[in-house]
Amino acid sequence: MSRGKLNEVSRLVVKLGTGVLTDSRKQPDLARMEQLVRQIAAQRQAGREIVVVTSGAVGAGMGALGYDRRPAEVAEKQACAAVGQSRLMAIYEMLFRKFDLQVAQVLLTHEDLEHHDRHLNARNTLVTLLRHGVVPIINENDAVSITELKFGDNDRLSALVACLLPADLLVILTTVDGVIENFGKANPKTIPLVEQIDKRIEAAAGGTRSATAVGGMKSKIEAARIVVRSGIPMVIASGGKKDVLERILSGEEEGTLFVAQPTKLQGRKRWIAFFHNPKGTLFVDEGARRALRDGGKSLLPPGIARCEGEFQSGDVVRICDMDGTEFARGIAGFDSSEIRSRRLQRVEVVHRDNMVIL
Repeated sequence: MSRGKLNEVSRLVVKLGTGVLTDSRKQPDLARMEQLVRQIAAQRQAGREIVVVTSGAVGAGMGALGYDRRPAEVAEKQACAAVGQSRLMAIYEMLFRKFDLQVAQVLLTHEDLEHHDRHLNARNTLVTLLRHGVVPIINENDAVSITELKFGDNDRLSALVACLLPADLLVILTTVDGVIENFGKANPKTIPLVEQIDKRIEAAAGGTRSATAVGGMKSKIEAARIVVRSGIPMVIASGGKKDVLERILSGEEEGTLFVAQPTKLQGRKRWIAFFHNPKGTLFVDEGARRALRDGGKSLLPPGIARCEGEFQSGDVVRICDMDGTEFARGIAGFDSSEIRSRRLQRVEVVHRDNMVIL
């Protein structure tokens, strides 16, 4: 989708980062939140469905519990999130009410989206809320999430929500104007368009860091990888600008636009590709790599050079070339012990229907 076509977007996910929502004391910045809500409400009233993925719960709870800096202890952080989430929602409710809009709180853990039935249930809930004209406000359930169940950051969460729906566009609003080349140097410039996430983009992302954000620009690039592979464009732009959403959606050159891949992944393939923490890795030889990538084949036992990790039949695994570069993901048809035994013959270890080329 080119910028000119962004005005055709009917369903979008807007991610609001901690740096955009909080002031220098890491407390909710009411004036900033009000202008962001005004923009979202304007797009809702223009007939677009909007889902908000919000950060800021820990920050909102820090003041209430007397912290002047983000606590390092997990339990303390979770306590801040538990107190802060309700305060954050109270602010959103108050601000959206001025525009006669209802909001709904949706708290997710990684497990909710990984488990297939819960995944579909979460999607049905969001779609139903949108149908009723409600603005869902999503955050990670930080009060109960533990490391192995976490999304990692809300950039990734927003990408997964965009894939779950699916949305027509993901907008990540942050403290900078987009992906910036020569960040911190004499001649910085915003990269307006990314058609392929290559070394240049990764290098630019490595330089853009915010003290308040969990993942900085690097996690936003990872979010872009997920959505563009799913066929959804993404824009990173500054949440400090008054009419940033309107400018993006009217096709103006605002922020950095990541162009979506032309082929959209189907729902089940998106679920296989992005909603799991893979349980193991299959390393395949060059012949098998070509057969999978270019020939649309299933993975057969002779092509597997090495199997790492312990997994069961039905688990999602990474598929890598001999250099360790992951190029596909799939659902294993056999346990890792069976694959290692080398006794499997004339079977499909990962069936083509259960595989996604990344």
